[in-house]
Amino acid sequence: MLNYYLHQHTSSENWVTFVHGAGGSSSIWYKQIRDFKKHFNVLILDLRGHGESKPTLKDSFNPKYTFDSITNDIIEVIDHLRIEKSHFIGISLGTILIRNLAEKKPALVQSMIMGGAIIKLNFRSQILMKVGNVFKSIVPYMMLYKLFAFIIMPKKNHKKSRLLFVNEAKKLYQKEFIRWFKLTAEINPLLRFFRAKDIKIPTLYLMGAEDHLFLPSIKNIVAKHLTSSLFVVDNCGHVVNVEQPEIFNNQTIKFINSLA
Repeated sequence: MLNYYLHQHTSSENWVTFVHGAGGSSSIWYKQIRDFKKHFNVLILDLRGHGESKPTLKDSFNPKYTFDSITNDIIEVIDHLRIEKSHFIGISLGTILIRNLAEKKPALVQSMIMGGAIIKLNFRSQILMKVGNVFKSIVPYMMLYKLFAFIIMPKKNHKKSRLLFVNEAKKLYQKEFIRWFKLTAEINPLLRFFRAKDIKIPTLYLMGAEDHLFLPSIKNIVAKHLTSSLFVVDNCGHVVNVEQPEIFNNQTIKFINSLA
């Protein structure tokens, strides 16, 4: 089972589950825990191969990772804790996992808060993935990861987020990185399906105004999906919760409380 951390509230019945992105870990939510545990029961996960969720013997014999298998890891923890409903907060690739979970178990998801959300890969990000696939077994994975982090978060004010993710990625093994990178092979059809279907679960997209790779497609999807709304954070890149934590926390808590 995945490693997880619980912060239980004395009176609230609301649960909030945090899902990090590829190369990160539960530690990326350190600027959220204090504010959120004042209001809600909080569950924070380490995805497989990340943080304290070390690769298992079973993973060694079955190296193929899929979005469904990783989503099932999250559901296993939720079921183990007997959580009937939760608000889900994700960042970057974590938003894809949350959206996939909502497809598989819609009754479990009260709302989705998508930070630095990925709903479509533009031409530049498609090229980036293809280059990565060509070189993933040749070039040291940290060199590739640093390049990707710089392309996604290029500005001076993105440096803190960039370094945080790079430092967390150093804890991965080359084989683990390659397994996760192979997920990109199934990402386009999955995102195309998500764009086509309005799942009708309240969704808040929190995007940095400088998230040049992903913000334009989020604007398009919010215009089409009736249960979605968008809040754009100025002077901010891809990792909204790290770069502008106060705004991220305030907007998210306000959104969750509005659904009560």
